[in-house]
Amino acid sequence: MEARVIHRAVTAIADHLIPMTLPNAIKTATLTAILTATTLQAQQSINPYLELMQKAAAHARAHGDKNIPALSPEDKDVLDGSIPVAALHAQGIKIIPWNPNDPEKIRAIIQANVDGLISDRPDILQKVLAEERAASPEAAARLKDFNVSGHRGGRNLRPENTLPAFESGLDNLIDTIETDTGVTTDHVSLIWHDQFLNPESCRRADGKPYTLENRVYTRDISMPEAQATFICDKLHRGPDQKNDLALSPVSVAFAEKEHLISPYVPTYVEQLFRFTAFYTDYYRTGPGKANPHAAERANAADHVHFNLETKILPDYIPPMDPKLRIPAEMLKNHTVGPQVFVDTLCGAIVRNHMESRSDVQSFDFRTLILVEEQYPAIPTYYLTEGVAPLYTEFVPASLRLTKP
Repeated sequence: MEARVIHRAVTAIADHLIPMTLPNAIKTATLTAILTATTLQAQQSINPYLELMQKAAAHARAHGDKNIPALSPEDKDVLDGSIPVAALHAQGIKIIPWNPNDPEKIRAIIQANVDGLISDRPDILQKVLAEERAASPEAAARLKDFNVSGHRGGRNLRPENTLPAFESGLDNLIDTIETDTGVTTDHVSLIWHDQFLNPESCRRADGKPYTLENRVYTRDISMPEAQATFICDKLHRGPDQKNDLALSPVSVAFAEKEHLISPYVPTYVEQLFRFTAFYTDYYRTGPGKANPHAAERANAADHVHFNLETKILPDYIPPMDPKLRIPAEMLKNHTVGPQVFVDTLCGAIVRNHMESRSDVQSFDFRTLILVEEQYPAIPTYYLTEGVAPLYTEFVPASLRLTKP
């Protein structure tokens, strides 16, 4: 389609620029040269995000995947116009940016016509979205299926990636729980953002000191050990982040049912699936059925999706800004390989028949390639943070971009 548009435009211009007195053969040769140069220039200047997602979509199709991969870019790349929203939509590619929390930034991104947002403050996102939908019938129709995702559940409301965080997200009627996964020694998809249980959020249940110096990597602990050893209820995300268990009655009840030492122990993907089903029953037929929001909360949990990130680093990491002072140890992989990672996570999804409600997202596209090849029923989301890494070995060769 783009080639036809280029051809028509260049032909129209050439009609005015090429002298009518020239022989037809020369006119034809001149027009062909202009068209060739213009088309080549257009191909060389293709938007990098569009090129990436075209390659990703082609790979998925080649392996029988009926789901078109989605793009999940950083919010600033939408705001500065780097993301070609219309061109991506024309190819059926959804755009779900991360991670705005400011109301006006959220509003600007919604107005950029993306398909959803991932936010630490799903409460603020829902409020702004309601205002935008109310602006006009056209806006209401356009935003009808807008996807509200709670980042790590809603980490600015409750300690991240915990049952109370996921409960808070569901209380705010999110469409998707966005979260992170690692792999334990017993091959369970433990939910945590870092490759180690971070002492910024977690403490030892026995009261012994826990710091970065004696940090425990997910790959070095079993799931039962993690839930017996750590409680991740520390506050560090501002005054609106709370860990009062009175705010999390479903988590308290679920923890009692599952014999957990605290609702704030590290959880895992299959337990999260059970928790959302428990939340649904809690408000539909259980102790929460008298709550004035019971029906909408039960419905939200009954249909919520799960956007599950593989927390694995590519073998090549682009040079980091020295000002960030990131320890070299933090830029190394401390987890299993891509195949084991994918088999562990997707195995949990398949065992629970949650393919239609689960997505796998990652900055490490090796895992997304494996999902598309081996688990084609599970959609993939390509996480990006600027275009620079897309031209490096950070990206697998089959998806890597080439600078013009």
